Amino acid sequence: MNAQRAQEIASSPEQINVTYNGVQVYIQRVDENNETARIFPLDSPQQEQEVPLSSLEET
Repeated sequence: MNAQRAQEIASSPEQINVTYNGVQVYIQRVDENNETARIFPLDSPQQEQEVPLSSLEET
């Protein structure tokens, strides 16, 4: 996923389906400089992690 699309999803008031390793996640914020995103699984908000944007997939 590119940084611009990830930022659009993070800013969207609607829920947009995004997966990381097959798990649906919520994008908290995007770091365009490092091409990473702060995410967490929808069913486990306490499991935040920083992942490469290239590993995110819009479904």
